[in-house]
Amino acid sequence: MRKYLISDQGKFYKANLHSHSTFSDGKLTPAQMKELYQKHGYSIVAFTDHDIFLPHQELTDENFVAINGYEVAINNNYDGFVTDDTKPDIKKCHLCFLAEDPENAKQVCWHREKYLRWNTPKYKHLVQFDENEPDFEREYSPECINKMIRIAKENGFFVTYNHPTWSREDYRQYTAYEGMDAMEIFNYAAFVSGNSEENERVYEDMLRAGKKIYCIAADDNHNKFEEGHPRHNSFGGFIMLKADKLDYKTVIQSLKNGDFYASTGALIDELYIEDGKLVVCCPGVARVNFASSSRHGRAVIAEPGGTVTRAEFQLSPNDTFFRIKVVDFKGKTAYSNAYFIENYLQYFPKE
Repeated sequence: MRKYLISDQGKFYKANLHSHSTFSDGKLTPAQMKELYQKHGYSIVAFTDHDIFLPHQELTDENFVAINGYEVAINNNYDGFVTDDTKPDIKKCHLCFLAEDPENAKQVCWHREKYLRWNTPKYKHLVQFDENEPDFEREYSPECINKMIRIAKENGFFVTYNHPTWSREDYRQYTAYEGMDAMEIFNYAAFVSGNSEENERVYEDMLRAGKKIYCIAADDNHNKFEEGHPRHNSFGGFIMLKADKLDYKTVIQSLKNGDFYASTGALIDELYIEDGKLVVCCPGVARVNFASSSRHGRAVIAEPGGTVTRAEFQLSPNDTFFRIKVVDFKGKTAYSNAYFIENYLQYFPKE
């Protein structure tokens, strides 16, 4: 019996779930970003300006979905924002809140005076929030961060944890966070700025700490450098999301279902379990790596002059989780989400 881990129905759509526009510290307007990303094959962009929630549903049409969202920053020494990033003890936690319903326009964890920077103060009069709620004071602590995640989830947001390497957080911080939906296994803006923002180890730490979360790759683009510039930060991290149709609610449901994989350029065609084996189909790559909660990691590697288009890995009922990484001949990668073996035991052969 076959079980698809990424749906076999629908179509793959390319998506960037983390971006910044002229409403905060980006160079391009949301409309300009839409045009640019569509030219590069994207159908979905989440607009996540810093600390201000301004929906852009005027950009959504039959060929493009604009996901409404914003990024919140919780830093360990600030009255609003860190002023000296050269200090060795600076730590930050950045989260994106993505609205699951396109009609949801109310910002949570809002403060009427603090936490706005760059262009955002010019637009705070546009923010919708619950005027009966007191101003939300941020504190760099697991208690406050978990409270913000809980409030966001209760109010219909999909929560991602962003660029942990750039944030200078380690397992002591991020394994204390609870309730997030996904973390950035790759952040392109941080990567081209010189950070080691390929966060497989962070994802493994979280999985081994019992977090059942997805992994995404994202640009975190600000578009302050023209294409071809060594620090141009668009089109380097994305997800390929499988959906029956291109509309807001369908896209969000596919995101919540985990019908996607993260990528820096490599592609996956199919991912399924059959008779206790994990099968990966992909368009001619250099290698496919298998990782699990135990030590029996394995790889299928292309022979000289050949390619890998299909890889099989025997699963063990003793594993807690498993995942794969695909590497193409340009060194670009694709990362599957982690899958938890307890959900798939019925797809093993009967003894």
